[in-house]
Amino acid sequence: MAAVKLAAVWSWVFLLCILFLTSVRGRIHRLILKDDIRQKIHLNTFGFFKNGNMTVEMSSLTSKGFDFKAVDNSALGFSLDRTKNDGFSSYLEEDIDFCFLKKKPPSDVPVTLFLFDFGKLQVRVLTSGNSQPKVTDVGTAGSQPAKDKSKTDVKAQSESEKVAGPPKNNETIKQLEEAQKAKSIKQAAEPRANIIPLKEKNASYSFAFSLTINTDEEQGLYSLYFHNCYTDKKPSLQSFWFDMDITIVEQNPGSYLSAGEIPLPKLYISMAFFFFLAGVLWVYILRKRSNDVFKIHWLMGALAFTKSLSLVFHAIDYHFISTQGYPIEGWAVVYYITHLLKGALLFITIALIGTGWAFVKHILSDKDKKIFMIVIPLQVLANVAYIIIESTEEGTTEYGLWKEILFLVDLLCCGAILFPVVWSIRHLQEMSAIDGKAAVNLAKLKLFRHYYVMIVCYIYFTRIIAILIKIIVPFQWKWLYQFLDELATLVFFCLTGYKFRPASDNPYLQLPQNEEDVEMDEVVTTTGIMEGMKKVNQTSNGPTEPRGEQNRVA
Repeated sequence: MAAVKLAAVWSWVFLLCILFLTSVRGRIHRLILKDDIRQKIHLNTFGFFKNGNMTVEMSSLTSKGFDFKAVDNSALGFSLDRTKNDGFSSYLEEDIDFCFLKKKPPSDVPVTLFLFDFGKLQVRVLTSGNSQPKVTDVGTAGSQPAKDKSKTDVKAQSESEKVAGPPKNNETIKQLEEAQKAKSIKQAAEPRANIIPLKEKNASYSFAFSLTINTDEEQGLYSLYFHNCYTDKKPSLQSFWFDMDITIVEQNPGSYLSAGEIPLPKLYISMAFFFFLAGVLWVYILRKRSNDVFKIHWLMGALAFTKSLSLVFHAIDYHFISTQGYPIEGWAVVYYITHLLKGALLFITIALIGTGWAFVKHILSDKDKKIFMIVIPLQVLANVAYIIIESTEEGTTEYGLWKEILFLVDLLCCGAILFPVVWSIRHLQEMSAIDGKAAVNLAKLKLFRHYYVMIVCYIYFTRIIAILIKIIVPFQWKWLYQFLDELATLVFFCLTGYKFRPASDNPYLQLPQNEEDVEMDEVVTTTGIMEGMKKVNQTSNGPTEPRGEQNRVA
């Protein structure tokens, strides 16, 4: 265990260094790119409800030793596409090797392209598809009051009514409405162009735009990309490097959270209450059955309370993001620490139960220690990857790397904790055939098999099925993924506690009922309080003292 403790200490030191070196990001994004050469950069994805708003400000677009005006237009720009969920990607992801700024968007695809024209110092906005929000320049947006616009619309409508004359009947009105609706749909499907000024200062370019979701049809999941097509122009430009500073502010009515994240603060605080309730119930059971309690039972209780505390801090973190657009770093760091502690306790507890520690043996074998030497560092690395992902903007090069590391390491951790259970199953299979205690060993074997199935189902559901649900549900229901993940974890905790509860009828704690089971009494009935001591007899729920002595002689 000394090696395990040493690995845990070094893991904590490494984590604390990462915590102080990372910066926490919110929904007010600030991304600084230096010497970047990527062709397509995914800046952000956000779900908008009606009256949601996005503002993008790009500044300090520069390139070392290169003049943007020396190359044809439409070589740099942004794209903004809309989908209903993560499972349906737009045409922007159909061909990775082709620059999408040179590809005219189909009339039925909801996408907006921002094409830079450095010669004319303007950004040409090309919009296609139905129900696309109107893009406006931040400097000119809101210059005309809304009441003036409404007066103009009323005046134009009255003039049109004078020219057209009063309608004859209701049927004529219906025909005119249908014709007007068909005309508006046709006009919306055709690509529309708009111009936003591009500012230049000392070979540094900047511009800004804003958009507002005005109708229900415009709601959806919006993804913003930056495209660099200079590498497609000439082979000599494949080493083109650029710098850029971009700020993105996204918000829905009353919240800076994406549409699918708005319920998360309430969800996390509610699930924290249920985990706390489960922990209180577990402590009550342990105090009631104190004679059958082992150390690992208290570890399971600590896991439930740590999970509850982690969810509380997670809810606080999301609350500040919702109200301010960014988290409070102190609360975020506390959440990350409790999240790491919860993850380490979870995998350590599962591994200890799988090896049978404290129930049937009080020391770990060399094989068991190797599992902990692998699982603990991997779990810490997975949490470090999660923290870096949460505190890094999507557009950075490190984001994609650490996301892949998190996925791989998490699968390795899940696979590693299955080995102790498999080894225990094989050991019980061998022992049930040679030691003559088939009934007890088969009962334990059945329990281990059920636990193995529980772990596999928990891993598959939280890592695969819940993610598939996240992909197929509409954008406003993405919070279902977190709900199902937390619910599956709560069910797994409850089932584990039920199967390994301190009780005399538990196969792990089963008292000897006949002569053949007396030898197992030394191990099976040893509680955490009396570790290392041998029980010779049982005064209750078992044979009397003379009977026990007679059995030992026999």
